[in-house]
Amino acid sequence: MIVQIKEMNETLAKEILNWQYDPPYDFYNNDCTDENIIELLNDQFKAIVDEHNQIVGFFCVGESAKVPAGYKFGVYDADLIDIGLGMNPNLVGKGFGFEFCTSIIYFIKNQFGESPIRLTVATFNKRAIHLYEKLGFFYENRFNSGFTEFITMINKSAEEKE
Repeated sequence: MIVQIKEMNETLAKEILNWQYDPPYDFYNNDCTDENIIELLNDQFKAIVDEHNQIVGFFCVGESAKVPAGYKFGVYDADLIDIGLGMNPNLVGKGFGFEFCTSIIYFIKNQFGESPIRLTVATFNKRAIHLYEKLGFFYENRFNSGFTEFITMINKSAEEKE
């Protein structure tokens, strides 16, 4: 399914920002505004495409991966590699998640080494949480943004698990 990780560009950003998820995942819907396009073009985002150059998903690393409300709860105090990700809504729930996430983790580890990876996920997204647990992530912290509740999950390197 996943063939290439590409630099984000305006065309890819606009397509991603126009994705529409079904409830309750519509929480992840965005508006295709100039501000949101600029955010996706901030060099922290990458697009993932298949063999037909169709967008499978995207991911980001760093500040863009953090939920701002988490700072006041101290969930980002540890210096870890933060990732955020999104899958094309036409592919969600069809068994592609493990391969999709594994490809992202592989890319991150090649870029940053075996440093622990942290992600933030809405607690209602049980399907994603289950997938992240299968990928070796475990619960770290919980916080409420005022709109929804989130948890942070960490995937430590093999050396740190011992």
